[in-house]
Amino acid sequence: MNSRVQQYQALLETVVCNLCGADDYEIVYPPRYELAKPDEINETFRSSGDEVLLDQLVRCKNCGLQYLNPRLRTDVVIEGYSVGSDEIFISQAAGRERTFAKSLKHIERLRPHRGRLLDVGTAGGSFLAVAKRAGWDGVGCEPNRWLCDWANQHYGLKIVPGTIFDMKLPDASFDVLTLWDVLEHTSDPKAVLAECSRVLKPGGILLVNYPDIHSLIARLMGRRWVFLLSVHLYYFTKQTLNAMLEQLSFRVLQRRQHWQSLELGYILFRMEAYIKPVARLLGKIVKALRLEHLQFPYWMGQMLVIAEKK
Repeated sequence: MNSRVQQYQALLETVVCNLCGADDYEIVYPPRYELAKPDEINETFRSSGDEVLLDQLVRCKNCGLQYLNPRLRTDVVIEGYSVGSDEIFISQAAGRERTFAKSLKHIERLRPHRGRLLDVGTAGGSFLAVAKRAGWDGVGCEPNRWLCDWANQHYGLKIVPGTIFDMKLPDASFDVLTLWDVLEHTSDPKAVLAECSRVLKPGGILLVNYPDIHSLIARLMGRRWVFLLSVHLYYFTKQTLNAMLEQLSFRVLQRRQHWQSLELGYILFRMEAYIKPVARLLGKIVKALRLEHLQFPYWMGQMLVIAEKK
């Protein structure tokens, strides 16, 4: 065993199932620790992080939840997210605003009267900016301090550095709460959802989008699925996420595919981690045609769940 593998394994912890508490699992994908870069954790845990999965993925034999075990310790993950810059992520702010404008319409059909909104893990603040323009009283939190500063400079938003737990919010203080591409990154999603339930008003709306590991495209791509990433600690299906939400006093209202818009050149750049020669060739063609900044809608298994607090 080389020193780099040993250094990485020293950062790991073992966990039980976050949904049912069982400690009986089967291995879905074995680890590939030979690919580990323990000196580059801060580069891995950024909003644009796309390092392919190297940790062991397991499935709970009791409830079916899939999660990394063993995995990087919680303190290592939070520290990784907190530091460093992420110019790659904010380069796609325009596309994210476009996606979020459509998502906001789903919210407003359910809650036509604007109220208080909390965006957890808001990254560069694109959703909050769209919501505020539409008349919502929105606040957000984000672990990465550089992204908080960028949101302030670019959108004029004051984002709380840290997690939802750092905000010390009063009970029943929000009408809507959103988790955009966040829940699968957290070390304790059940605790996060419990805190969301606490700060939402009765009848309040929760939106969660996540990559569904049981989607057709995920099953077809297997280990090459683009959302099998080192930054994703949990992998939900319709059944496991619904079960977790129901445990925490949420009633699922809607579930739909979540399409996102990003620049075509950026999408091809992200694909290089999986099909490098093909993605690079297509990237050159797209650049030659001057289509690299074309906003391109795509779906790779992302789902959106809208739930109501009972």
